[in-house]
Amino acid sequence: MASFVIRDVRVFTGEATISDGFIHVQDGKIKAVGRVSEIPTATTTNIKTYSKPGHTLLPGLIDCHIHADKANPVALPQALRFGVTTVCDMQNELQHVQKLHQQTLEPDTASYKTAGQSATIENGWPIPVITAHDKSAETAADIAKWPKLTNRENVVDYLEWNKKEMKPDYIKLMHESGTSMGFQLNYPSVELQRIIVEESNKRGYLTVAHALCLKDTLEVLEAGVNGLTHTICDQPPTQELVIAYKKNNAWLNPTLAAIGSLTTEGQELQHRFAHDKRVEGLIEEKEIGKMCNCMAMAAKTSKAEYAYESVRMLKKAGIDIVVGSDSAGPAVGTAFGLSVHHELYLLVHQVGFTPEEALRAATSVTARRFNFTDRGRLAAGLNADLLLVEGNPVEDIDATLNIRGVWRDGKPCSAHVTKL
Repeated sequence: MASFVIRDVRVFTGEATISDGFIHVQDGKIKAVGRVSEIPTATTTNIKTYSKPGHTLLPGLIDCHIHADKANPVALPQALRFGVTTVCDMQNELQHVQKLHQQTLEPDTASYKTAGQSATIENGWPIPVITAHDKSAETAADIAKWPKLTNRENVVDYLEWNKKEMKPDYIKLMHESGTSMGFQLNYPSVELQRIIVEESNKRGYLTVAHALCLKDTLEVLEAGVNGLTHTICDQPPTQELVIAYKKNNAWLNPTLAAIGSLTTEGQELQHRFAHDKRVEGLIEEKEIGKMCNCMAMAAKTSKAEYAYESVRMLKKAGIDIVVGSDSAGPAVGTAFGLSVHHELYLLVHQVGFTPEEALRAATSVTARRFNFTDRGRLAAGLNADLLLVEGNPVEDIDATLNIRGVWRDGKPCSAHVTKL
């Protein structure tokens, strides 16, 4: 593998900023990072060097919430083009997980993490929503194989199968009553969710959970999950919510952009990101059109402002917030990779994060909370997953889309090589 140096750049390590820095990459790993004045002479001898004044080097972004439905071939390449070097799939079937792992061996793809098959029940989320829009025999066959959990015995069977066949990185629970969308769904008891958490923990897995309303969130936190993959939007947050998160030391992936699509309140901003001149050539026309539409599935009483306020409240209480887009093929209003930049914008402009806090939420904080010890920071020995942008996103979050270079494991994304 080739070695290279990027120097004369601002370096955001995922935790702190070096104003005049460098990075040395060797064999896909970070060999050294620091101030330009600290570069050993030997490092700059016979090694390809990029001098990029006025630019900022960051860890590759992590999207901790996507759905690469049916091994969606767009997901991993498009994510990488937008500087997202790792994606976390939150539900998929065995044959699709296998295809996606195989796809990561190809150039120009993001790294792939997965929940494998999520912990589902008979006719529970997301089965009714999927079958309402997709009547295909293929989808029906997939859903027929999903777990229909009811007790400890079949939870154990499900987890052992998932562990053997899927080799998941975490376990995904579904706790959706339909409240935020104005209808009623079958959903698990707290006791069943507690069993899933207990048995997952015995096998060394973190647990993450889908919930969109206050009651569902409180219940699944009571069951002991490590993190939530959405915030609430059905009513204003309460102090009870803060107490529940603190009890678990749980983290939150709010998916604010997706909630904006759910309520339709985010459509104007979706259009702005979809038609930003800087995304031209990085996303297909079909994907642009998809991002401009809205899911429009929320109850009339659900509001994006409730979601924003919940994140403000939880952040103030010291709860870790991480970045995930909930991008999926059928999820209009989202786009793989691009929606991470949309989410960063919302954290800064709607929730009150500083740009640096938002960047941490998409890099080092996510890596720490998911136990990804080889990425999320720029430090010696870690994967050379890098994002180079023109400008200073540590002060202006909008600069994250000024993409000039992306590397995964030290290999450049071909979409940006001419900009270096």
